[in-house]
Amino acid sequence: MTDAFHTQDTFSTASGSKQFASLKKLEAALGASVARLPVSIRVVLESVLRNCDGVKVTPEHVKQLAGWKPNAERTEEIPFTVARVILQDFTGVPLLADLAAMRSAAQKLGKDPKKIEPLVPVDMVVDHSIQVDAAGSHDALDLNMKIEFERNRERYQFLKWGMQAFDTFKVVPPGVGIVHQVNMEYLA
Repeated sequence: MTDAFHTQDTFSTASGSKQFASLKKLEAALGASVARLPVSIRVVLESVLRNCDGVKVTPEHVKQLAGWKPNAERTEEIPFTVARVILQDFTGVPLLADLAAMRSAAQKLGKDPKKIEPLVPVDMVVDHSIQVDAAGSHDALDLNMKIEFERNRERYQFLKWGMQAFDTFKVVPPGVGIVHQVNMEYLA
């Protein structure tokens, strides 16, 4: 962050001091009423402010979004950067296949395939693929998971490869919980 608007602030936690981009300080710096913007716009504005590097996200982007008007004509894109991506198995497997194909193409072009890497952390939660083959017994979940791993062995080998090949790609295996629960309890 270049802190073009001098908005950097800190807060204390049990593990030490943390920094953040203050919308209140931005409001004072611009003389704009940021607090009256819709919550969704303020969330995007905080991200744009935090990621303002003068290149991909410029001070002009921050000013444009801080001056957002609901009925104004939309002529400019806002460079929104997420902190991380969470996927379920049905969206994560195609993503991993695309990343693998891009690495293969880079290698064929004589480029370093390791340069193909998600720019933000990606967590994939395998939560919707287990079928119920066994029920009504204390070991039904274990049996269903065993069958799942046997039935989809190649898929799980591919996911394991992805976790080893990409620094920012992680997989939460089945049996831990649904994506929303895993996000709240482990990832967020």
